[in-house]
This record gives sequence, C-alpha cells and structure tokens, in this order.
Amino acid sequence: MTATLAPNATQGNKINIGEDCGYNANVFAGKKEQMVQVCEHLTETGFLPKELVENEVVWFYNNLGIDDFYFALEPVETIANHIMALYGAKIMAYTKHENSLEINLEKESEDSSVYIHSSQPGVSQLQGPQCERAIDEKYLDNSVPTQSFRVESYRSPATVSSSITSQIRSYFVTKCQFVNPEPTPEEETDINQVADQAFLKKATAHTLKVYQGVMRNVLQRTGPVIEMYEVPGSRERRLIVGYRQRSTQGFFSAMSDLYHYYNLYSVRKYVEQFSNGVTIMGLYLNPVPNSKAAPIEHSIHQVMKETSLLYCLPKTPFQQFFKTNQLSVQETVYGYVGWIFCQHFLNRLGKEFMSLNTILDRANPVHEEVLGKMKKRLRQDTFTREYILDIIQLYPELIKLLYANFAKVHYVNQREASLQPTMSYQRLSTVEDLTEEQLSKKIKSVTSNAHEQLVFDSFLNFNKHVLKTNFYQSTKVALSFRLDPTFLPEIEYPTKLYGMFLVVGSEFRGFHLRFQDVARGGIRIIRSRNREAYSINLRTLFDENYALAATQHRKNKDIPEGGSKGTILLNIDQQDVPLVAFEKYVDSILDLLITGHTPGIKEPLVDKIGKPEILFFGPDEGTAEYMDWASQHARRRNASFWKAFTTGKSQSMGGIPHDLYGMTTRSVHQYVLGIYRTFGLNEAECTKLQTGGPDGDLGSNEIKISKDKTVAIVDGSGVIYDPQGIHRDELDRLATARKMIIEFDLKKLSPQGFRVLVDENNVTLPSGELVENGLQFRNTFHVNPLASATIFVPCGGRPESIDLNNVKKLVDEDGTPRFKYIVEGANLFFTQEARLRLEKAGVVIFKDASANKGGVTSSSLEVLAALAFNDTEFEEHMCVKNGVVPEFYAAYVNEVQDIIERNAAAEFEALWREHTKTKIPISILSDDLSVAIVQLNDQLQTTGLWHNASLRETVLNRAFPKLLLDKVGLDTLLKRVPENYVKAIFGAHLASMFIYKYGAHPDNFAFFEFMREGYYSNA
Repeated sequence: MTATLAPNATQGNKINIGEDCGYNANVFAGKKEQMVQVCEHLTETGFLPKELVENEVVWFYNNLGIDDFYFALEPVETIANHIMALYGAKIMAYTKHENSLEINLEKESEDSSVYIHSSQPGVSQLQGPQCERAIDEKYLDNSVPTQSFRVESYRSPATVSSSITSQIRSYFVTKCQFVNPEPTPEEETDINQVADQAFLKKATAHTLKVYQGVMRNVLQRTGPVIEMYEVPGSRERRLIVGYRQRSTQGFFSAMSDLYHYYNLYSVRKYVEQFSNGVTIMGLYLNPVPNSKAAPIEHSIHQVMKETSLLYCLPKTPFQQFFKTNQLSVQETVYGYVGWIFCQHFLNRLGKEFMSLNTILDRANPVHEEVLGKMKKRLRQDTFTREYILDIIQLYPELIKLLYANFAKVHYVNQREASLQPTMSYQRLSTVEDLTEEQLSKKIKSVTSNAHEQLVFDSFLNFNKHVLKTNFYQSTKVALSFRLDPTFLPEIEYPTKLYGMFLVVGSEFRGFHLRFQDVARGGIRIIRSRNREAYSINLRTLFDENYALAATQHRKNKDIPEGGSKGTILLNIDQQDVPLVAFEKYVDSILDLLITGHTPGIKEPLVDKIGKPEILFFGPDEGTAEYMDWASQHARRRNASFWKAFTTGKSQSMGGIPHDLYGMTTRSVHQYVLGIYRTFGLNEAECTKLQTGGPDGDLGSNEIKISKDKTVAIVDGSGVIYDPQGIHRDELDRLATARKMIIEFDLKKLSPQGFRVLVDENNVTLPSGELVENGLQFRNTFHVNPLASATIFVPCGGRPESIDLNNVKKLVDEDGTPRFKYIVEGANLFFTQEARLRLEKAGVVIFKDASANKGGVTSSSLEVLAALAFNDTEFEEHMCVKNGVVPEFYAAYVNEVQDIIERNAAAEFEALWREHTKTKIPISILSDDLSVAIVQLNDQLQTTGLWHNASLRETVLNRAFPKLLLDKVGLDTLLKRVPENYVKAIFGAHLASMFIYKYGAHPDNFAFFEFMREGYYSNA
C-alpha cells in the first residue's frame, strides 16, 4: 500500500506545465436568458422592491465571481431564493455598520449540492458553516464506484464590492455519471473508460495525461500518490493527490487546514472520482498576499510531505491546535499517537497495588484473579481516555517540547543533498533543545498535579522506547512504531516480549507482539457491536494481544518458530472497512521491515535496532481471506521474504487452507478422541455442546469430523438446542455450505428443540421459559442450565468467556459439573483460574495451547515447502491451478494431517500420563510441557549436538517431512533452507519428542538415555 511522490517533486526540481493545463472554463450559454427569468421571478414574488430587482440580479451574476457551473446547475427558483437571502444579509450588515458580508447559501439534493459562503483566503473557519467537513462526511468519505460524487470549488477573484471586504467560496457537488460504471481489469487503467462524463468534457488534454499517470500509480500501490506542478509565469502550484476510495476520511477539509497553516490558499480545487475506485484531488495553491510566511517555493514541499501524515490521520481531537496555528500537523499527530500510547501503557496501578501483589500469592488462582480484576478496575476508573485527553489538551507547549525530543532522534533531513534544510528541520531548531533529564524537570514544573505529570512522563517513556518509525516516511499509509518492550512492568507481563509494534491508522489501531526473533502467529481483526463493546475492546486490546501471543508461543512448541500475534481494533465508526485497515497495517509494518532506499518511495529511517527483522503473518479471525494480498504486496515491495511472509494463502499460491483441510480441527479432535479412548466412551452416545457454529473454520470441521450427539450450538446468529441431538444431516449441510444456524431447517428439530436468534425478543421456549432478549441469551448460553453435556468443545467465542466470576455456573449445587470433559478449541475461552476450578470439581479439561495447535503446524510445514523448492518446482508441485491439484500437493497435505494428529496424540498421552502420575492439574501440566520444550529447544540449538554431523543427519531425516526428503533430498534441503531455520527444526524435534516421552521434569540421566536409545544407535 505504498504511496508515491513524483521523484522530481521530492528533489525540489521544477515540473513546468504548459498553458494547456487544468480544466476548461465553465461557460453557461443561457446565462443572459436565465438572468431575465430570475428578474421576472423576483418581481412576481414581491419580496424585493421592484426598482432594486435588476441591480441585485446583475450584482449577483457579475460581481460575486460565482462560477458559471452554478448557473448551469441550479433552477431559476433556487437562484432567486439565494439572491433574496443575500439581500437580507446586506441589510443586516448595513444596520450593524459592518464592512463584511456573511454569506451562507446552501442547497442539498440527492444528486447534487451547492454551497456558497464568505471566505477569507488562507484561513480555516472555526465557526460558522463547515462546508468542507459536510462535503467529506456526506459525499466523499462514503464514495464507492456505485455511488460517487465529484466536487468543483472556486474562489471569487475579488471582493464582493468596494465597500465590503468579503470574498466568496463556492462548492458544487454532483453525482458521477461514469462512461463505464463496471470496467474490466483491462479497462480500469484507461481514464476514458472509468472517468465521469462531465470531467472528460471539462478536463484539458494535459490534465487527462497527468490524471492517467496518477490513477495507474494508485491502482498499483494502493496508497496516496502525491505530485506537484508549477504553472509557468506565476507562483501558483498545482498539487495532485490520488488515493483509493474510502481509504481515508475527512481528507478534503483536512488538506485545506494544512495549506492554510503555511499561508497558502486555493483559487480552485477539484475532487474527481473514477469507477475503478480511485479518487484524485487537484488543488491550485497560491501564497496569501503580503504574507510573512515562508515562500511557496519552500512551503509547497512541506505541504507535500505532510499530506501523507494527514492521509494517515486526517481527524484527531487535537485538530483545533492545528487550525489555530498553535501546533504543526506533525506535533498534532504526535500528540494523538502519544494519547493512544498513554491509554494502553500509562502506569496507573500505583504503589498500593505493587504492595498488595507482594502480599498475595500469585500461585493461588483466587488471589491471581482478584489482582487481575483490580488491575482492570484501576486502569478503567483512574485514567479514562477522556481524562487523559483533557490533560494533554491543557499543555500544547509540552507537546511541542516532547515532539522535538522525539524528532531529534528520528527525523532525517531528506533534502540534505541540496544543503537546504526542510522547514521541519528549521522549525525544530527554534524549539528549546532539552535533554531527557531537563524535559522531565520541565514536565514536573509545568504540570499542576501528579496525574498530569504521569501523563506527560508516559509521552517521554514512549520517546525513549521507539526504535524505528515510519513517521517521516513520505509514502506511509498508517503510522508504525517498533518499540523496545522493556518498559512493560514484569509484574504484569512476566514473560518478556522480544519485539513489539504499535500501528495507528485513521480506521484502526493495532499491535504486533512476538516472543522470539523468528516467530509466527495470526493477525486478528477485532470488531465492536456497539460503543460499549468498543470501549471494552479498547481497554483490553493490549492485554488480549499479549495473552494470545503467549498462548501461541506455548502452542508453537512442535515447530521451529516462536509465538506471535497481531491485533487490529477497528474504530467504532469504521466497522465496515476491515480490508482497508488490514492493508494499511501490513504496509506500515513493511515500512519498518524492508531495508534499502528508493527515492520518493522508500526513504532511509533511523534504525536503533541495528539488524534486519522478519515477521511471519498467519490467518486469524477476520483475516483468512487477506493472506494472498499480503504475500503479493510484500513481493511488489521487493521484500526478500515475501514467499514466507504469510501462511494460509490460497492453493494457487501454494497455500494449505486450514479450513478446507480441517487442520486446526484435526488437532482438537485428537483430544476428543483421546478422551473417548481413555475413558472407554462410545462417541455416538456422547452428548456435546459447541460454541462456534457451522459457518466457522473450527466449528464447521468439528461438525463434519465428529459422530456424537450434539445438543446445542452457539454461533454469531444465535442458539440452537435439541436434547434429542440436533439433526446430524442438517448440521452437515450447514457445515459444508459454511452457513450459520439462522439457515437451519426448523422442521428437523424435535418437539423439545428450539432456536433463538440474537435479534429476537420475548421468545417462549418449549419448557415455557421466556427469553426476553435473544442477544443476551446467546451471550450467556454457555452458562445456562440447559448447557449440559458429556463434552464441551468451544470452537469460537470471546476470550475469557468463562472466568472466576461465572465458572461456578458450570457446576450444579450438589457439586456435579455440567460437563465431564472439555477440549478448549477456541483460544483463551477459559481463564486459567476457571480451568483450575473446573479440574478441582472433577472436570477433565485440555486447554487451548495443547488442543488447537494443528493450524500452526500446518502453516510451518507450508512455509517449509516454499523454502525447500525453487520457484519452478514450487509452481509445479505446490500450486493448484484451474482446480488441478498436483499429485505431490495432495500427498503432502495428507502427510501434514498425519503429523498434526501424531503430535496431538503424543501430547495428549504425555499430559494424561503425567496427570495420572503426579495429580498435577492438566492445565498447569500443559504450560509446564510447553515451557520445557521451548527452553530445551533454545538450549539444543546452542549445544555441540548440532555439530555432530551423523547425529544431525539422523535427527533431520526424522524431523523433515518424508515427502520433502524423497522429492528434494536432505543435502538440497540444507542448501535451500536457512541454517537458523534448520537449527530450529533440529531443536524443536528433539525437544518435543523428549519432553513428550519423559515429561516436563525429567531426571538428570533421562536425556542421555533418550539420545542413546533413539539416536546414537543410528548415528
């Protein structure tokens, strides 16, 4: 999603455009005739004195400088009404002895709108009509190819009259009529096919040529394309900005604030839409007369530079400081990012919590959960988002100083080559240069209480821990920050993170956390049903991300990669643009991963890490369909790691879809089968509750792979229940079609069965019970007395659905648990404290980190195949083309499934054996096994065992999939797969096999015996 700048423009060279530029002037041939009709209409209405009608009409038509487009667009009645309104305004100005005229004319309709108002050049309106904001919100922000609006805006060339100083700004919004509303991929790059018909008539040949080039760049790169042209014989600059529809909000009005800040004003401006989903904005900028600001020859480069910053975040709560020239756009955006950082990481727990933490026993589940609840309450109640914002807005001068401290480290003067410092650099040199210690003292002296000091100390903490950022990258689409995670308190985050990214876009905020250098995990999109849900998601975002990454780390014990996780929280008003948010998230992180320098596209960054980093992304909730795009995008951006960048890609790109082949379910179901086997149960006679329905990956495959009597399913649409067992064939039909239970044929329920949907209210169940609210019933059904079965398999649901507060509802008053067995397919469905309570009550429960590791194993082996084959071989053996599955691919998928089932069965047996022997809860043993494998893996990679060639060969011949060994051979694999990756395979295989056999706490001689029996005899 990389944006582009015209290379010459970024170098400051002139790009001259000839006289044939811009748009053809609007000429309305029927203007004189229309004036006569307007005079007649006004005379008939009688509101204006007859002797003044002609003068007022002539003044309106000739003196105001209103573009002919208005007269061609509006009917006689509307023009007459506007003239009467202006006459009234003139009388008001006269009676108040004012020499300015407040003009505010509006007419909105479904297909077109007109706004005409008084406007002082180079000044953003803080009060009065907010025409541009209205145009953004009503027309531009929501434009899509099927419903697009174009804008023409003109400033009158002179004041209203010799005695009145007002100038007029007019805006004309019209619905697009495209030449070709639905272009093919071949046609979408041809401007004559995709443009609005009116635009093609008005645009000059030069404009068509310029817009054609910008449009093609936007289609190629997806982000903003910024180009600037000089108009010969004048100081006017023509700024062209192209971007994807709906990829930013409030951008049109924000751009006005930006050039006003630099004492520029626009004579005319245009927003054009195209049926291929591209928007292009054209601004004709001039310096405000008699301005003391920097000349336009310099300031235009700063406007271009900061356009991408505004594109990323066009609207923030700090906009007022920018409009009133108290803060620059860079300082404003920095303040916004600092506010977000404070919301998540302000140390608000205090000394009392630390003392309580020392007194209480963290190993006691009750104490642990009490501390957890207290931590959430302290964070929620002490410093709300609004309270933090109020504090920051009190001290714009501190934002200036803190921004200077940040910029001093990360700003690179891009125009050093010409020995001409940028305006950003010049501006920094005028701000007081304080050391960290001096800045800390300044914060203490300026703020008025401890809370205010804590907020700005958090800004300073942010500055200290930013290792790399794309803040000053001209082509960014969202802001990304690689942070040193050592600022996280160990008391809250006991397992240290290796790497941490914060990403901020106009539609979202997100994190990426990992526990090892080479790590893998999914990217999750988090949606919010309402503002209350959004508020909760916001507060818990980082902690949920950390917990998911930690679970992933434990889950990845069988594979070479450590654990990671990414989260993208959509803003409350941006719930319908998940793909846009994902693309920006990925692209902005790539900004920090890709090294090199491409003028105008990839500028050098300040890098305090000092070594290259690679992240591996996988599918998770809401992103399964986006993995192809991410891989291809990394390839377009020339990332060397593009082939391995994402997993879960489509089959045509060598991906092994988890849902199609049930990879995660195969691991989960091995635990279900292990329970049946261990306890001598007949699957067909066992009842089951399942959260996560037939529309999801886990839910659909669990239905298809099982033979039990499922009595209840909870999914996004509601609850379906049947004590006789839900009709298996109907469930299979829904699972195959990936449809929710809202599609279930109710005729196939027994008389005791029912379905309650989330949008239903006051539903009477067969038992006579009244369900007042379907949504509430769905959200709490897993703790409803009806939710009782032999086994519970959560295949979906929010994290911590069962915690210490509601876990007691899963146990009847006589102490009998409602489920004998639980296999946690969904991540973090239970808190650890809840799991331990259930085990104490006699429930056999296998937690997520053990049960649902099949997907990560599949992803790891998918990447291994990509590394093992060269491009030609990969295309032949791993890419499904036109529905034809290569023979190797089909066999490899079967081997991957076998490996997943074998690993799951091995861990199940190890856990049950250790539990039987030690009576330690399985939930604790699961973590112990994971930690032991991860630690032993790290140790094995650095021991002399790796250097024993014959042993290494023996281990790798068992660790690599047999099909890859047969097809490629071990020697070729060792040449093609990076050595650190092979080392990780070596360590992971030995560590997992050993720990599964001897447990998490083996005696001192166990490893020697393991190696002697299993490996040295063959080495």
